[in-house]
Amino acid sequence: MDGYAVRASDTFGASERAPASLRVTDTVRSGTATRVHTGSELPEGADAVVMIEATKRTGDDLTVFEAVPAGGNVGPVGEDVAEGQQLFEPGHRLRPSDLGLLKAVGLETVEVYARPRVSVVPTGEELVGSDPEPGEIIETNGQTVAQYVERWDGEATYRDVVTDDAEALRAAIERDLDHDIVVTTGGSSVGERDIVPEVVAEMGEVFVHGVALKPGHPVALGAVEGTPVLVLPGYPVACIVNAVQFLRPAIAAAGRGPPVTLPTTEARLARKVPSEPGVRTFARVTLEEGEDGERTATPTRTKGAGVLSSVALADGWVVVREEREGYAEGETVAVETWEGYR
Repeated sequence: MDGYAVRASDTFGASERAPASLRVTDTVRSGTATRVHTGSELPEGADAVVMIEATKRTGDDLTVFEAVPAGGNVGPVGEDVAEGQQLFEPGHRLRPSDLGLLKAVGLETVEVYARPRVSVVPTGEELVGSDPEPGEIIETNGQTVAQYVERWDGEATYRDVVTDDAEALRAAIERDLDHDIVVTTGGSSVGERDIVPEVVAEMGEVFVHGVALKPGHPVALGAVEGTPVLVLPGYPVACIVNAVQFLRPAIAAAGRGPPVTLPTTEARLARKVPSEPGVRTFARVTLEEGEDGERTATPTRTKGAGVLSSVALADGWVVVREEREGYAEGETVAVETWEGYR
């Protein structure tokens, strides 16, 4: 503290009515005090500090109006960090305050896990960058996924569109096997041009093709030469749902980070949300807070995997687990506000 270093015993019984009198010198011994400032080293002979607000100085005479105990207003050695103390476990995500603490104990650099490198490859001969002709679609899935990769602490490589050709797809995947994860968008279903899972199977292995999610059933999970390959659907909403469910935790695992729990908020449903038994449904909702502070969730869609605005203009989604047939109007539900996750 800013004040005077003293021997605590010299201030015993000091008060406004009966102050103690000390002499200001350069050293501390019985009956003397030395001026100190916040952060100063405690002078030899002193065991406490009287705050300057509790003193009055006239020349070298110091009047003390408050008693202090031994150790009073003094930070002991090791109070902040003890010798040999472990500060963080491996995998801990460093926050700004953590960096300050590391610097305070003299660690200018520390070893960290690199951000996972994720290749994002949009596929589909109908995709264009802009100004679509009839039968063409503006490519948005790859861009969207690449942005989420960056938000989720990955390092995205956003590739040009690859047409629905086995050789072209094979070359695109082989090119990026030095990445931690390869993600493709589109061509994951069972249509004539949906050949990405087949290409991945020929190059390596497909572990899963099709999950009980809605929207997002035709996702595929595989690996080529040890590199995970995630094949996301081409419908924009299905693509985003699967990216949140599979790519986000994959990036966390590749970066050796802890599992991530998505933020949720409770709300009452303005309308019922139907769901097919055995399928996990992601119903997009908007949130509104009433004057009483209670939140209301209004479903926008449970269907329409291609309606991008149903996600972009929503505040989150309600997850209807596979053992339920939906939620009734007025039921209190948890809304995953997953866009809020960083």
